[in-house]
Amino acid sequence: MFKKILIANRGEIALRIIRTCKEMGIKTVAVYSTADRDGLHVRFADEAVCIGPASSTDSYLNVPAIMAAVEITNADAIHPGYGFLAENADFAEICEEYSIKFIGPSAQMIRSMGDKVTAKETMIKAGVPVVPGSDGLVKNIAQGKKISGEIGYPVMIKATAGGGGKGMRIVADEEEFEDQWNKARNEAKASFGNDAVYIEKFVEEPRHIEIQVIGDQHGNVIHLSERDCSIQRRHQKLIEEAPSPFMTKELRKRMGEAAIKAGMSIKYEGVGTVEFLVDKNRDFYFMEMNTRIQVEHPVTEEVIDRDLIKEQIRVAAGDKLGGKNYFPKLHCIECRINAEDPYNDFRPSPGLIKQFHSPKGHGVRVDTHAYAGYTVPPYYDSMIAKLICKAETREECITKMRRALGEFVIEGIKTTIPFHLQLMDNEDFRKGNFNTGFMNTFELE
Repeated sequence: MFKKILIANRGEIALRIIRTCKEMGIKTVAVYSTADRDGLHVRFADEAVCIGPASSTDSYLNVPAIMAAVEITNADAIHPGYGFLAENADFAEICEEYSIKFIGPSAQMIRSMGDKVTAKETMIKAGVPVVPGSDGLVKNIAQGKKISGEIGYPVMIKATAGGGGKGMRIVADEEEFEDQWNKARNEAKASFGNDAVYIEKFVEEPRHIEIQVIGDQHGNVIHLSERDCSIQRRHQKLIEEAPSPFMTKELRKRMGEAAIKAGMSIKYEGVGTVEFLVDKNRDFYFMEMNTRIQVEHPVTEEVIDRDLIKEQIRVAAGDKLGGKNYFPKLHCIECRINAEDPYNDFRPSPGLIKQFHSPKGHGVRVDTHAYAGYTVPPYYDSMIAKLICKAETREECITKMRRALGEFVIEGIKTTIPFHLQLMDNEDFRKGNFNTGFMNTFELE
């Protein structure tokens, strides 16, 4: 087992990793930017190293500074959390070169899943259902129109290096193809430095359902069931829940088997998520694989009662997995509490938190790095807390979440708590009648 882990991240995920490391008897090193010098991850780690100014480019994405921190603290492993360098194959490769264990998959695994076209080709070979579309990258408008006509409109133009909804455009018919093609490529170039795109059939009324998987160094891959992430805005998830209200026992079995095939096809090591689109007929299609721990991992932890960070560290150290898959025993919902103004197009709302009271009670969990007196910096992701509630049934879970949200007090900045409160009262949400287009018709009162 590792003696000391450096956490190459910030905020609640850094704090989350520190807690598990302490329980496992592993020393921790926090890295921080000048904007995060008062962060709780800095306070609770055994050691802390400043790696640069506020900009993430100069700090949390500054590989030389992070590797220097590894060297001066004698850490023997790096946990990247999510975001920043978590799915950076070059960084994983550098760790390997310097004999520092990257807690996650190998550089080759990250590359095979990070490029959308390569990932799709890999899934086809593994027998995992994929959305009909182009056979690789599309070179020009004429080829794109030809492919779109063959698979049938509407189609989706997607950046191969994409993520977070960037470089994606829905095309309703041939008349608007050229305009959307140009917009997708320009955005992809600006966001990723790569304007290569491919085309897929647009799945109508889709659910976004993902399967949590873990793979070890001995060739074993298991799944820990599903999460429903369909409530999202501009491809950014707002809430997640498990089990999915759309799921059936037979569909869970088929999707779980497909996710294991996906992991086995690249001999996956670590915690990861296989993401699917599921249409109204419950036909599912591979979308992508996230080769890291995810924001919403507590949802799975609560319904199967396992610490996923602990499992991630264990398999990185060479431990062998048990052979069984896991299925939800309870119902769990996670609301992402962001420093954003939901009444003003979810505009970011950084600033000083004057009052902070988190809800308590049976089945209520809050993962956060925020506190009264903490200043939310404007340089990073706006999520400041995750409110996670569990209960025996979905109806009870929604009721508990409604109560907990009403008890959550954050003053001094705007947050998404009012949005979540209204969502819990929404009739369609309560009935489980929603898909990824839900926010297109939801009106905040």
